[in-house]
Amino acid sequence: KVIEIHVSSRKTYGSPRILHALKNAGLHCNHKTVERIMKMHNIRAKQAKKFRPTTNSNHKLPIAKNLLKRDFSKDAPNQAWVTDITYVWTAEGWLYLVVFIDLWSRRVVGWSMSDRMQSEFVRDAFLMACRKIKGKVTNLVVHSDRGSQYASEIFREALKKQGCTQSMSRKANCWDNAVAESFFGSIKKEMIHLERFETRE
Repeated sequence: KVIEIHVSSRKTYGSPRILHALKNAGLHCNHKTVERIMKMHNIRAKQAKKFRPTTNSNHKLPIAKNLLKRDFSKDAPNQAWVTDITYVWTAEGWLYLVVFIDLWSRRVVGWSMSDRMQSEFVRDAFLMACRKIKGKVTNLVVHSDRGSQYASEIFREALKKQGCTQSMSRKANCWDNAVAESFFGSIKKEMIHLERFETRE
């Protein structure tokens, strides 16, 4: 069962997540048993690749206050969204991915991809998320890093039209946007870094 769970996770699960999956399947054991079986069969979790920064905060555009203040627990949908940009390497060059995540459900509510990191593709992902909500949102905080795409007039105007309040992390502080960072860490480890993409499409 340990081997089965490891394989079904694309060989990304380590002992803590395998143990959790075993318990969910009604099989009770402790972490030492799981670690012993993994060692016996030479099972290891694949490691994520090194971090590559995508944030350009060296600009003179307006910077919003950090309103979220690492409060990642919400009791209802559409109280706060977090957003971030990452990159995917393809044989045609870089493909950039932006997501918006609802802190209540931890679901991706909007996303977009582009071969260039421009403000428009961030705005498009935000508007995708907004279309899922009937009418304008109220008191929704949208939190990001200080990247120029988020500080741009195009994105700030889109937030204003939807009645949202902007929040930004402190400079060079990835922990202020930990939920988005964690999501990208998981998707890279479990999907992106296991594939070679011939085209951006």
